[in-house]
Amino acid sequence: MEKRRIDRINELARKAKIEGLTDAEKAEQKKLREEYLEGFRRNVINTLEHTYIMDEEGHKRKLQKKEEKDRK
Repeated sequence: MEKRRIDRINELARKAKIEGLTDAEKAEQKKLREEYLEGFRRNVINTLEHTYIMDEEGHKRKLQKKEEKDRK
């Protein structure tokens, strides 16, 4: 997410604490937070998809999603 959009999230959060938000600002805040969380989740999933575990014998294996692991 762009820095200016994160700055806007923070700006709205500060304003909400101090004086409150209009309905339009509340909607904007909700939309920006959802975008932020979506990007965060995408980054975590991407990181985990490229994570490997090394066993005691030095063999690398890729992490598997729980569903994939249960099928095997």
